[in-house]
Amino acid sequence: MPRTEGLGAIDDERERFINRYRGIREASEQLCRPLATEDYVVQTIPEASPPKWHLAHVTWFFETFLLKAFVPHYRPFHPRFEFMFNSYYNSVGAQWPRSRRGELSRPTVEEVYAYRACVDEAIASLVGAATAADWTEVAWRLLLGMNHEQQHQELLLADLKQNLSLNPLYPAYREDLPAASGRQAPALSWLHFEPAEISVGYSGDGFSFDNERPQHRVLLEDFWLASRPVTNYEFLAFVEEGGYSEPSLWLSDGWSVLQARDWHAPLHWRLIDGQWFEYTLAGLLPLNGHEPVSHVSYFEADAYAAWAGKRLPSEEEWEQAAIGRDIDGNFRENGKLHPEPAEEGRRQPLQLFGDVWEWTRSPYGPYPGYRRGEGAFGEYNGKFMCNQMVVRGGSCVTPRDHFRASYRNFFYPHDRWQFLGIRLAEDA
Repeated sequence: MPRTEGLGAIDDERERFINRYRGIREASEQLCRPLATEDYVVQTIPEASPPKWHLAHVTWFFETFLLKAFVPHYRPFHPRFEFMFNSYYNSVGAQWPRSRRGELSRPTVEEVYAYRACVDEAIASLVGAATAADWTEVAWRLLLGMNHEQQHQELLLADLKQNLSLNPLYPAYREDLPAASGRQAPALSWLHFEPAEISVGYSGDGFSFDNERPQHRVLLEDFWLASRPVTNYEFLAFVEEGGYSEPSLWLSDGWSVLQARDWHAPLHWRLIDGQWFEYTLAGLLPLNGHEPVSHVSYFEADAYAAWAGKRLPSEEEWEQAAIGRDIDGNFRENGKLHPEPAEEGRRQPLQLFGDVWEWTRSPYGPYPGYRRGEGAFGEYNGKFMCNQMVVRGGSCVTPRDHFRASYRNFFYPHDRWQFLGIRLAEDA
């Protein structure tokens, strides 16, 4: 991971860091305020952790990589929390299995919040007391930890949606979420991109993850890109025309997963008395055909593209479309927590940022010149660069101030519990 630039041991900078830290920590707890105590523990699939685990894990991150490293004679809040709330850092030690996080009724929710408060107090003390020699490293780890917690805020909402969706009551996470806008998605059009040599990846003085670097040059042939993501109406045509029962459209692994998991539609769709509904964080609602389709796997995205006679874009093509664009879209701060129909009259391609992460056809791997970090930080991204696919663009539950156009997210091809959608491309 990179070191931050221009971080000196001056009082106003320390104050800025601790204020930012407190704001992010409060945002995590604010997301959990609508929950009942019982909601904190449920885990319905191995990928979707309980909210209580997220709150404790991000706290473990600060305790492990800052307090234990820089506070002399630091005494952990609880000696077993390192085992219980370590996610996948093998160089730190063993972990409680990911698939069994929902089995942990203890520590209680109250104890987890006490853990957070204790660590927050210790972090504030560390920021104020860190020596000038330590400050650059402390500041970098603090910045990484804050971005890590924002990642878990997004995961918390997607996981919570998954966990609540299997309840026959279809409970709403929040009853006060805004209603859909009611607008209709504009007609799909195609944007032509000329052959170009572009710079891909992050190059700047701000924060970025190591998998966004180094910036490097890529030569692209010309291609066409859809003006907006695929809508529910468009994907419904694929469903009703037998897309889930036609093996010729599917990758071999995708067809095996479809049969094993009995897929017939996107994850949160429900066919009730002949009408399609969708489970949302506001509860079960009639399917809005104009919204971008979401919660589809790479296998479903690729099969839909084959059915439509198109393909998925590469991540380099996606980044070419993002060059020079302001980061504006339906992010978490908009308060909707659900994809919105595209809006006519905006700069195309529409909805490039926010709403849904867009599958690309690019396997997740290192950029040319990538070097994995040392020690535990080398496990943050580098060790996952195998058997996953890149998604781009952020979603309706991504924090806006956490996102960059160079941001690379990644999921296994069968994953679909996240807000994952489709934008089509075509060779010119």
